[in-house]
Amino acid sequence: MIISERLRLPVIGAPLFVISNPDLVIAQCKAGIVGSFPALNARPAALLDEWLHRIQEELSAWDREHSDTPSAPFAVNQIVHRSNQRLEEDLTLCVKRRVPIVITSLGAREDLNHAVHSYGGITLHDVINDRFARKAIEKGADGLIPVAAGGGGHAGTLSPFALMQEIRAWFSGPVALAGSIAGGASILAALAMGADFAYIGSAFIATQEANAEAAYKQMILESAAGDIVYTNLFTGVHGNYLKPSVARAGLDPDHLPEGDLATMNFGAGGESTMKAWRDIWGCGQGIGAIHEVQTTADLVRRLTQEYETAKASLTAKTRLYELTPESLLPK
Repeated sequence: MIISERLRLPVIGAPLFVISNPDLVIAQCKAGIVGSFPALNARPAALLDEWLHRIQEELSAWDREHSDTPSAPFAVNQIVHRSNQRLEEDLTLCVKRRVPIVITSLGAREDLNHAVHSYGGITLHDVINDRFARKAIEKGADGLIPVAAGGGGHAGTLSPFALMQEIRAWFSGPVALAGSIAGGASILAALAMGADFAYIGSAFIATQEANAEAAYKQMILESAAGDIVYTNLFTGVHGNYLKPSVARAGLDPDHLPEGDLATMNFGAGGESTMKAWRDIWGCGQGIGAIHEVQTTADLVRRLTQEYETAKASLTAKTRLYELTPESLLPK
C-alpha cells in the first residue's frame, strides 16, 4: 500500500492517548489525511472491534458517495511496551480487520511487523534518534516517525534538521516527521527536510471531534511554546506537557523531580497511566499557531491553505537565488 495515494495533504494525524476516537479519525480521513488512534483508547478491549468496524463502514460509505475525494487510510497505534497486556489481543483484531497502517511505539517487534505484512498492511515506528530508527528497520518496520524536539507527549530532544539528516543518510523509505508542526508552512518545511509526511498531534486536540475536556482545549488556545515543560516525572519517559496543567495539579513545573521508568505501565489497558494524560495534559511546542477550536475539516482546510501559500512564497524566494550558466563562469 502506498500511503500518499489518497491523501490530499501530506499529513498523518498522530494517535493521541485518551483523545483520539472514531469521530476524530473518521473526520481526519474524510478531510484527506491519515487519521489514527491508540488501540488502548478503546476500553474495554472488546470495544476495539466495534471501533474498527465503525471506521471502516463509515469510510466505505463516504467513498461510495465521494468518488472524487475518497477518504485517506487510517492507522492504529500499538504500544509495544512489555506492560501492555492487551497487545496480542489488539494485534489479532488489527489483522482480522486488515488495518491499513499500524503505528508502533515504545518497542519494535519482528512478529508484529510480519503479522501486519501478512495481509498487505504497513508499519510505521516512532523513534527519537538514529539508533532506534536503525533497530526498527532491522526488525521489519516499513517506515519511520522521527519525533523531534518539541513534539507533544513522549518526544525526543534532537533538532528535526539533525534527525532527518542522519536518517536520510541511509534510509529511503517513508518518513513522517513529528515535532511542533501545527501550520501549513511547517508541513512544507518537513518535506523540504526530506520527510514524506508531517505528523501532527497537538493541533487536533483543539478540534470539536477530539475527546478532550473543554478546559484542555481552552488551555491550548491560551498557551504557546514557553508554556510547555519537558519531564519524565509522569510516566518515566520524557515528554512534553502543558505547564498550567502541571501547576493546577499542585506541582511546580519549573522544579519537577526525576521520574522512574518503572512507572510506565500499560497493564490492564493502561489504567495506571490515565492520570498522566487525563490530569496532566500532554502538548507540543507548536501550539502558538492554534487560536480557535475548529472542526477537523476546517483545521485541515486551514492547513491546506497555509501549505499552498507557503509553497508559492517559497517558489518566489528561491527564484532570487537561481543560478544561471553565466553566473557559474569565472570572472
